[in-house]
Amino acid sequence: MECNHRKRIDNRGDLHFFKRLIVGFLVVLISVSCQKNKTIPNLTEKKVMKKRLDSIPLGMVLVPQGSFYQGAQEFDKMAMNHEKPRHLVVVDSFLIDITEVTNAQFAQFVEETHYITLAERPIDWEELQKQLPPGTPKPADSLLQPGSLVFRNRPDGVANLNDFSQWWKWKIGANWKHPQGPESDIKGKENHPVVHIAYEDAMAYCKWAGRELPTEAQWEYAASGGISERIFFWGNDFSEVSKRANTYTGVFPMDNDSKDGFDNTAPVKTYTPNSFGIFDMAGNVWEWTSDWYDANYYATIKDEVLNNPTGPIKKENKIHEKVIKGGSFLCNDSYCASYRIAARMGNSLDSSSEHKGFRTVLNISKLEGFSK
Repeated sequence: MECNHRKRIDNRGDLHFFKRLIVGFLVVLISVSCQKNKTIPNLTEKKVMKKRLDSIPLGMVLVPQGSFYQGAQEFDKMAMNHEKPRHLVVVDSFLIDITEVTNAQFAQFVEETHYITLAERPIDWEELQKQLPPGTPKPADSLLQPGSLVFRNRPDGVANLNDFSQWWKWKIGANWKHPQGPESDIKGKENHPVVHIAYEDAMAYCKWAGRELPTEAQWEYAASGGISERIFFWGNDFSEVSKRANTYTGVFPMDNDSKDGFDNTAPVKTYTPNSFGIFDMAGNVWEWTSDWYDANYYATIKDEVLNNPTGPIKKENKIHEKVIKGGSFLCNDSYCASYRIAARMGNSLDSSSEHKGFRTVLNISKLEGFSK
């Protein structure tokens, strides 16, 4: 009896040991299986990510999906009424040029398409007359020549800063190839942003490149670098302006002391980029967006959360302008502190000048590897 009882105990011990062995084996098996399952998605994700990165065109960067408050910061003392109130915006991922479109890039477009910019085209008096007050006499043919607006310093001073005609001059022969007029050119400035670009010129380039102009929301979110509570892309320190952007330093429009190193456009990538790796989101040249301009637009959407907004609807019987962003080499705190992220301005579609250019964006759904 004693031996049989001990044998039963031993058998139970063997059984428990066997069960523990089976359980242990299953645990190891499940663990290995989990590790395998865990490894496969990681490898797949890396391949997908590599494919996505490889498909991003040279000179562009991915701006990830995010939300932000569009409009001027409440503590921004330079804010204007049409930049208020702040409102919540959600933006899907998109690609954006890391620099403004350069002279070299625009030259390639022109070479391949033979495109003629608005500033280079003969002036049609019949069309121009429609935009002028009734009864305006026709100027001499010698004056009805293609050209664009060129800035001029006024060392003698100006009566006030409300009349911008005091420092802008219509220059016959001024265009993207001749920024200051026929006597100037862009030799050695291939890496400067292209200027004297009207809205339709920017749209023509976008069509050729398979791109789009950014919406105002896309532009502003990209400028913020995904970081909130900032007046400028680098933070809130105004004293950093001359180090961070190409603007008008000195007394506008009398004396540009070139403290920032330039009195006109600067080569792209001259200044430090923002946290997304994007250059010149402040100063250098104004940049076109695709949104129609309405000074009261923000006031009508203050209580809404907007998903990928495209701006107000075009209204008839109103001046039709598009929003431009970023400021330019002519921005000065005494007149135009538009190197702020929230700064905005309306601009006529047929207007070109030597401080206006653009950059493009690309819908990532059009790229291989980015489709859902």
